[in-house]
Amino acid sequence: MPATDLDLLVDAAKQAGDIACRYTGATARRWDKPDGTGPVTEADLAVNAMLEDKLQQARPDYGWLSEETEDTPDRMDRNRVFIIDPIDGTRSFAEGASTWAHSLAIAEAGEVIAAVIYLPQRQLLYSAAKGRGATCNGQPIRVSPVDDLSAAEVLAAKPSLVAQNWQNGTPPAFIRMHRPSLAYRLARVADGRFGAMLTLRPSWEWDIAAGALILQEAGGVITDRAGDRLRFNNAQPRLNGVVAGNPALHHEIITALAPAQTGPTGH
Repeated sequence: MPATDLDLLVDAAKQAGDIACRYTGATARRWDKPDGTGPVTEADLAVNAMLEDKLQQARPDYGWLSEETEDTPDRMDRNRVFIIDPIDGTRSFAEGASTWAHSLAIAEAGEVIAAVIYLPQRQLLYSAAKGRGATCNGQPIRVSPVDDLSAAEVLAAKPSLVAQNWQNGTPPAFIRMHRPSLAYRLARVADGRFGAMLTLRPSWEWDIAAGALILQEAGGVITDRAGDRLRFNNAQPRLNGVVAGNPALHHEIITALAPAQTGPTGH
């Protein structure tokens, strides 16, 4: 990895924050995407346009995968690829809340090697490079030491707790919490505020890529819902759910989960 890749992402994330914060959230123009894939605002599009221009000019040989750019197969021929969510938590942004994030990552041969999650309205900038640890606002972070799931706070949406998702018909006991942005959830597990997180529905790579590296570099474990290693820059850029936490809690959750079934699962 070129030594300046992480610096490039950090600088781009800060510029993204400057652009997004010019909009007023609830009054920003908003549209619903086709096929019920969620909302998009003029802020998402403005941030995406800046990132696409800045990052691709800086690294023209890297591929590009972003929530707000039409996907093309060209990225599959690139060894390195940007994986970008201009604003993760668009609903939160549109409601005028502060729990939304810019999620920027670079993957090489399917593995994330540099990552930034930035919450400008909370003044939190998480970053990591492969093998160099993870930080929040420049300070090292580490996953929670809590190793008893019944005593842990876990970020999960209510549908994840329906009986069909668990081996014994009921979920294990833990304190359930929620945050609207998947990137932010992963960052808060990485910094030790929460012990683990899970989402059992198919998840877009751009929601997960940056947080995956930050969490791993903070000592955590992240897999899909079946316990399989995550790979990025797939032809179909969706993952089979995500389970993340410190090693002990991750193991407990994966062991307790039932095999995926056809039909609705949790968020």
